[in-house]
Amino acid sequence: MQRVRSFVLKKMSKFFSKKYKDLEAYTPGEQPRDMKYVKLNTNESPYPPTPAVLECARAEAGKLNLYSDPTLASVIGAFSSVYGIDESKIIMTNGSDEALNFAFMAYGDEEYPFAFADITYGFYPVFAKINRLPYEIIPLKDDFSIDYKDYLSRGKNIVIANPNAPTGLALPLWQIEEILKTNPRNVVVIDEAYVDFGAESAIGLVDKYDNLIVVGTFSKSRSLAGARLGFAVANPSIIADLNTIRFSTNPYNINRMTMAVGVQVLRENDYYMENCKRIIETREYTKARLSELGFEYTDSKANFLFCKSPDIGGEELYLKLKERGVLVRHFSAPKIKDYNRITVGTREQMNILLEKISEILGEKKK
Repeated sequence: MQRVRSFVLKKMSKFFSKKYKDLEAYTPGEQPRDMKYVKLNTNESPYPPTPAVLECARAEAGKLNLYSDPTLASVIGAFSSVYGIDESKIIMTNGSDEALNFAFMAYGDEEYPFAFADITYGFYPVFAKINRLPYEIIPLKDDFSIDYKDYLSRGKNIVIANPNAPTGLALPLWQIEEILKTNPRNVVVIDEAYVDFGAESAIGLVDKYDNLIVVGTFSKSRSLAGARLGFAVANPSIIADLNTIRFSTNPYNINRMTMAVGVQVLRENDYYMENCKRIIETREYTKARLSELGFEYTDSKANFLFCKSPDIGGEELYLKLKERGVLVRHFSAPKIKDYNRITVGTREQMNILLEKISEILGEKKK
């Protein structure tokens, strides 16, 4: 992260377009290499893909002189089989970020701005700004939850991360339906990056609401963060819109190896869903242990915890954990500066985290 941060904060060249002079780039989670860390800061799966997935990647490596299939037929077909969705309602993308950006590009303008929460995925304002789109920020409630009533009849395109990040809180489907019903002239994007860890997916509502776009990723629940594979599910006309953007920007957006491993991951879907159950169990175990240490936390339905201690500030805890070889994610926004977001790793990794936190709190008391 330090290399990324220093890169984006450098003075831009005299050729850089003035339309981007105020653009604040998204800051990804840090990836330091100065020592071996227990890495609990970027919401990756602690479980590797299967050997068959790795073999698929190796098999495609020998064909890298050839373009990938721009129709994405193999991975769309596999996704269709697992989810029982017609292929015309699916687009596969280079991570879910690409699907989200396509939606901002396709549907935002002066007449139809976007609206999203003040504390949510940090890429939403970046997508709005880089596409020069107006947008509205809607504050979370004091308990960090989204009040669905704030989004009713808004008259704007709406983006909601469900579960939300970094809070982990999720809306029930009936509230999402109310938002869809009362904004019939606008698209409603439900970003389900973390849905496999305990929330309800809105994919089943696609046939009912023609303004719904459900976005997802293989990064979290399917152990492919490094492969960059995402998707969107919507009615066929919206998928046609998104494909128009795709073919106008990057028609070969999924490389050969990612497409092949995506197909294999879907064939072995049960393995990844079992891993999600293991992560949920470890999440609840960690919550109980953190509670014993006096921590407060939200009711996360994601593969991370959002928590704070009354005995130490969020930034101080983050820094002291990093000194001890454990990475978590701290955000400096005033509303959440006392909190840290902690990815749920293996039981062993979480025990190391808990041990280090106990040490740090013990030193504070002394």
